[in-house]
Amino acid sequence: MTRRPSPAGEPASGPASRAAVVLVRPGNPENIGLVARAMKNTGFPDLRLVSRGPLSAEARRTAVHAEDILAGARLFPSLEAALTDRDFVLASTARLRRHATVVPLTEAVRTIGRLPAGARIALLFGNERTGLLSGEIERANLVFTIPQVGRQPSYNLGAAVLLTLYSLFTAAPGPLETGEPPLPRPEQDAAIALILRQLETKRFIHPGNKVHVAALTHDLLGRLAMTARDRRFLLALFAKGVDSMNKESDDDRQ
Repeated sequence: MTRRPSPAGEPASGPASRAAVVLVRPGNPENIGLVARAMKNTGFPDLRLVSRGPLSAEARRTAVHAEDILAGARLFPSLEAALTDRDFVLASTARLRRHATVVPLTEAVRTIGRLPAGARIALLFGNERTGLLSGEIERANLVFTIPQVGRQPSYNLGAAVLLTLYSLFTAAPGPLETGEPPLPRPEQDAAIALILRQLETKRFIHPGNKVHVAALTHDLLGRLAMTARDRRFLLALFAKGVDSMNKESDDDRQ
């Protein structure tokens, strides 16, 4: 079953009403206009631009009938600032990531469909040439890719956004989770940072494995979509559990 198109001017509903499209360091203004047009076609009104100056005439030229999306676009100095009010963040990538679990777009759509109704979503898309950097990927709860023929170059930014939004727009509504919603993403990041500091203090993390362990921790705990209850448990676990592990290790050496 697919969702019927909404009449023109009807307020966004479903994922469109709670999802922001976030373009990180977009380079080509024409692509920004194409993204705005894709958003207008599928009913997603919230466009956010990170590290990008004022929009030019080139962006307006390709944003056919989507001038209101461009006019309402918000500019942010950093990705962290753009995600302040988001709870669940999905990042698009065209390639496999060494320290991130990458799922196909279809699985990402199913995951969004199962989120609690109030969960606020962000869809991240990177620069046309470099994509999202590793540090930007770490801000995501889930990393997804859009399948394509093996050695074909990655999708154009406008096409990638259109395929993603169309998949969400046409997805049959699934059963919503009734449990606790995720924490705002900045609070999830703060909890992960505290856990990493605890692991470093307990010498579980050292200079030789710091980058590797930090990336794996962001990937694992990001996919959890951490709730307030999860945070309480994890902080207690890492505070007490690592102490116990270290004590057992010290006992074994004696």
